[in-house]
Amino acid sequence: MSRSTPAVLLGAALTLGAAVPAAQAIEQPRFRVEQVLAADSLEVRRYEPYIVAEVVVPGPAEQAGNQGFSFLGGYIFGRNKGDRKIAMTAPVTQTAEPVKIAMTAPVAQSAREGGFAVQFMMPSSFTMETLPEPLDPRVQLREVPAQRVVAITYSGTWTQANYEEHLAKLRSAAQAAGLETHGEPVYARYNGPWVPWFMRKNEIWLNVR
Repeated sequence: MSRSTPAVLLGAALTLGAAVPAAQAIEQPRFRVEQVLAADSLEVRRYEPYIVAEVVVPGPAEQAGNQGFSFLGGYIFGRNKGDRKIAMTAPVTQTAEPVKIAMTAPVAQSAREGGFAVQFMMPSSFTMETLPEPLDPRVQLREVPAQRVVAITYSGTWTQANYEEHLAKLRSAAQAAGLETHGEPVYARYNGPWVPWFMRKNEIWLNVR
């Protein structure tokens, strides 16, 4: 996910999805629906600003969520200055494609292939000033500005084939609606692996201008 893209978690074993409760039970990013496209599962949304904890991991895509949780899970479970625990939110998002991350060291000013960005939204009760500082420098806190996305919601397995099928539907619907999309697709998962595949809530987001 690009630095301006919203950010697609997970239990004691630190595996993707094992600690994410039902989506209805935890906080999610606030948005309003601007437009419903061909079906109820396709929406144009305006998201309010929020803060994320983010890490960039090498992937591949199917493993990026687990890799990201090994760092981000540690942060929210207390690996931070003050040993504070932070409530889980939903969804957990990751980029579907590798992102380019600009290096900040004076000797490395050019962009490089960074990997897959995985983000946890921070509870809205926190600000950048009140969030505890991560102990792991790979975990970064970032403010995500208000933004507009087109999203598709679907159930089913977390296979690449299911993802690609719904991404194609999303792109087709956006094009038919005359929406100009940009940036990498964002893959969002709201449930843990114990939730039956037909009851899972998955989404793909594309930024629109």
